[in-house]
Amino acid sequence: MALVNCPSCNKRISSMAKECNHCKASISADNESLKVISHIKRSNQLMNQSFLALTLFIGGVVTWFWGGEPAEGARSYIAVGAFSLGFVGYLITRVQIVLHKRKKV
Repeated sequence: MALVNCPSCNKRISSMAKECNHCKASISADNESLKVISHIKRSNQLMNQSFLALTLFIGGVVTWFWGGEPAEGARSYIAVGAFSLGFVGYLITRVQIVLHKRKKV
């Protein structure tokens, strides 16, 4: 009996188990298709996170220049916070996407 990765959630389970204790996925001979599906789901999650971060970034820029002049007071803090959080989040997510695409399925 050895520990193997679940094809669905990638957590360690027994090689003798009929289903994963964590995600309740059935362990069968068709593990390759489960790995591909899991890979695609993770790709979609990362793309959604990237879109959300980019939207936050654009929202910060729009808030900063709303009304034709640079923001002042509380609006400037909100704009800079959204701008910074969106920019950093987007960069981190894009690196994760590149690393995820390099992984063999």
